[in-house]
Amino acid sequence: MKMRAMLLEQPRPVEKSPLRAVELEVPVPAPGQVRVRVSCCGLCHTDLHIVEGDLAAHKLPVIPGHQIVGTIDAVGPGVRERHDGDRVGIPWLYSTDGECRYCRHGQENLCERGRFTGYDVNGGYAEAVTIGEDYCYPLPSGFADEHAAPLLCAGIVGYRSYRMTGVRPGDVLGLYGFGASAHIVLQVARQQGVNVFVFTRTAVHAKLAGRLGAGWIGDTKQQPPAHLDAAIVFAPAGALVPEALRAIRPGGTVVCAGITMSSIPQMDYELLYRERILRSVANSTRQDARDFLELAAQIRVQTEVQVFSLRDANLALQDLKHSLIAGAGVLKIE
Repeated sequence: MKMRAMLLEQPRPVEKSPLRAVELEVPVPAPGQVRVRVSCCGLCHTDLHIVEGDLAAHKLPVIPGHQIVGTIDAVGPGVRERHDGDRVGIPWLYSTDGECRYCRHGQENLCERGRFTGYDVNGGYAEAVTIGEDYCYPLPSGFADEHAAPLLCAGIVGYRSYRMTGVRPGDVLGLYGFGASAHIVLQVARQQGVNVFVFTRTAVHAKLAGRLGAGWIGDTKQQPPAHLDAAIVFAPAGALVPEALRAIRPGGTVVCAGITMSSIPQMDYELLYRERILRSVANSTRQDARDFLELAAQIRVQTEVQVFSLRDANLALQDLKHSLIAGAGVLKIE
């Protein structure tokens, strides 16, 4: 039995349409795995970095995509918790070894032998994918498939980044870059009584930030009207790190949320002095996924999405690269 997929054979700029439409054999679930018939797959900047070669290839050819929503249509031997017909989501974290020092200490996001969806194994730019039953998650019923897809990386990793800031009700949080993750984090922060300042150079993103309740919106070079208690840098631009450090108060935290970033420029120690903290986020854990999906249902996160067909994956990534998508892009597998 065959399935349609968009295959990356060699990384190239997305303007050269590196993804090729192919037909491949439908994967068969191994012991402990389920097969998911894909309904939607969200677009992520990590996909863009993989497709363009900003991240060194782990597997070629590979089917990208790691914000997958679909329905289980086959289960392998030994599967106990998932069943045929379950609607589930599949995020970036595909598997861990469960044995290394990081897994033993609750840091499986740093697993020495961790594998990632759409990078080490084939992902969701396809009609079907297989995964271990412990690494896919039931989805809240209140989200249509295309609106659930961005929760699975933009939401989960954004939420991990948000928690690392340590902000509390009444604090001011700065978001540098306003794409899929930031538009979800803004809603979580606002619901928890945190004021959010958004830094973006894109008019369509500024408009969305205003509609979602940002307390202030400005250019990335502007100083906000008050010191930030913390900031998250979502844009993969190292030049924003000194700007964020300049904007936060003493003792504040700047979190770099991307999997890759351009070089951080040389900066004066004064920007870091007085116990300012600069840290990165790497991947997420299964507990992050469970916690965020529960929270998203409770506070009724609204994801803003632009839907593309599977065959238009190259065009969709081009729009993502050039900041033409407000909120999140999603591929619909029809």
